[in-house]
Amino acid sequence: ALTVRFITRRFIGDYDPTLEMIYRHMAVIDGEMVHFEILDTAGQEDSLQIEEKIKWGDGFAVVYSVTDRCSFDEVMRLCFLINHIHSSPKRSGGSEQPPVVIVGNKKDLQFDRMVSTEDGENLSKALKLPFYEIS
Repeated sequence: ALTVRFITRRFIGDYDPTLEMIYRHMAVIDGEMVHFEILDTAGQEDSLQIEEKIKWGDGFAVVYSVTDRCSFDEVMRLCFLINHIHSSPKRSGGSEQPPVVIVGNKKDLQFDRMVSTEDGENLSKALKLPFYEIS
């Protein structure tokens, strides 16, 4: 839903989180035309599948739901994998790390919240990554 909202500027109510999709989009960023290929994962990959997807990416939004503690608990592991895979000597382009941002989604569902804003902020500080909560 987050990816579709970025591309269409509209919120969709019906969204199947188990579908994996690649979206193509063009946008002007800082006065420059940027072509995006966004892989919206289904979040149900095994270790080999997630490693291949991390190799594919040039930047990452690691998204968790503030209403799902298990999704938050995966953030550190995914950020570690991204760092490890992209610092591998086998990877071309040297040791430059891709941009990574941590995103807490469903901020509007305050009564269902299982992860505090402070938890997200603390994790982002520990990992030295930007953090946002959105809805």
